[in-house]
Amino acid sequence: MKRFHVHVSVKDLAESVRFYSTLFAAEPSVLKDDYAKWMLDDPRVNFAISTRSQTLGLDHLGMQVEDETELKEVYSRLKQAGRPVLEQGQTVCCYARSEKSWITDPQGLPWETFYSLGEAPVYGEDRLNEKPSKRTACCTPAMPESTACCESKGDSRCCD
Repeated sequence: MKRFHVHVSVKDLAESVRFYSTLFAAEPSVLKDDYAKWMLDDPRVNFAISTRSQTLGLDHLGMQVEDETELKEVYSRLKQAGRPVLEQGQTVCCYARSEKSWITDPQGLPWETFYSLGEAPVYGEDRLNEKPSKRTACCTPAMPESTACCESKGDSRCCD
């Protein structure tokens, strides 16, 4: 069974943990100095917050799967969506080892699809020594632009 994933960038982790713990009536399942995660069953969501991005608010959305069969199914749908897919493969992100791919929606909002393979002692491996970008937390990669909306209209110019 798949689980919806939401990652929000916050200014004050302690204040946000108090707020979301009250909202969800549950303590985080993972709590680090810069990150917290709730694995909720009602609603079925992997809700994460971090202080890793310079831009506060919604960082990315995603779909977490429970096995490799579901991962193949979701990856197949990504390829049918008509937008560039970044196949990241096995990586470390958000204190977890995962197999993942990324896509952006038509507005440019990043979506990750992933299968968690276990815990990790660090937040992420890709940019450990770099500051997070203004747009995203450390694990959200820069995505290629797509002209799919223009191509579907027979126009090869980029869409605005």
